[in-house]
Amino acid sequence: MKLSEVLIRPVITEKVNLQMERSGRYTFVVGHQSNKLEIKKAVESFYGVRVADVNTIVVPAKSKSRFTKAGLLSGRKPSYKKAVVTLAEGESPIDLFAGQ
Repeated sequence: MKLSEVLIRPVITEKVNLQMERSGRYTFVVGHQSNKLEIKKAVESFYGVRVADVNTIVVPAKSKSRFTKAGLLSGRKPSYKKAVVTLAEGESPIDLFAGQ
């Protein structure tokens, strides 16, 4: 798997922002087929930092429904895989907002 296919996008939420500030942990949505070694290599090459630890989570799919004028609409949100990456001690923080 190519390194550009491993990292899809960073996750930006209030909880993740607190983890970034306090303990140097960053969360990314990653490809379903990627493993921890590929994720570590991708983060190190894209952001130029050393990674100490990688934890992965597969978020299951969810059924969603809503009421509209046309009636009940039912659908499904897809499952995805995310990785929580902990930077090594003494590493500078990653600037995820640099390209904006």
